[in-house]
Amino acid sequence: MPETIFEALRNDHQTQRRLIELVSKTHGDSAGRRELFERLKDEALAHAKVEERVLYSRLLADELSRDKAGHSVKEHHSAEAIFEELAEREMSDAGWLLRFKTLADELLHHMEEEEQEVFQLAGKVVEEQQQHELAQQFHSEKPAQRDTEKAS
Repeated sequence: MPETIFEALRNDHQTQRRLIELVSKTHGDSAGRRELFERLKDEALAHAKVEERVLYSRLLADELSRDKAGHSVKEHHSAEAIFEELAEREMSDAGWLLRFKTLADELLHHMEEEEQEVFQLAGKVVEEQQQHELAQQFHSEKPAQRDTEKAS
């Protein structure tokens, strides 16, 4: 059976969780920290922007899911602001890793909330056939969005 949007997003979340774990194990202003942080930033921001276009636009339009979707979009914007802050800070600064841990906590909370609450609600709003179509749309749009994130 074809993948649903929820399965596609969960798989993406797993990639982000692995990257969070790897960044957390890095030290100082190392090439490894820079590379892993950039990968996480590009992945997470591309994920959020495509997720908003593909799934959240529908959830925001439905009364049943509007509040929960709005909350999730605000969390995306909060994470984006922290990513920007971290990108401008010195990675060798002790405060960088502390701020990264705040970001990691926010991202992990957000993914858990989506998987445990938002997706269940979205399953009531988005018909099964459309769930498969949205997964295809997510996969087709994300690479270009990731390239846009890398360029910025």
